[in-house]
Amino acid sequence: MFKKFLASLLALFAAVSFAAVDINKATVADLDSIKGIGPATSAKMMDERKTAPFKDWADLIQRVPGIGDKRAAKLSAEGLTVNGEAFKPSAKPVPEKKPAAATK
Repeated sequence: MFKKFLASLLALFAAVSFAAVDINKATVADLDSIKGIGPATSAKMMDERKTAPFKDWADLIQRVPGIGDKRAAKLSAEGLTVNGEAFKPSAKPVPEKKPAAATK
């Protein structure tokens, strides 16, 4: 019985430690707990959130300086969400490289 209780307690602790942090509901401490977000970034996020909640990741990237697709992907992997959604990279077409012109 004790082993089952201990296993359940450990499972609950593991679930809580990997819980996502939603940017629209997070406190400064919650944001600072995400690897890659420091005091300056969390302050920028909180200031922007005061004007209006973030609609989606694109809105976050547009409004918070220093966050682009690459950093958003890293923050999402660390547990940051926007309205419960993880970051999904935009499907930007990769520009084709033109072959170099032959010189004679």
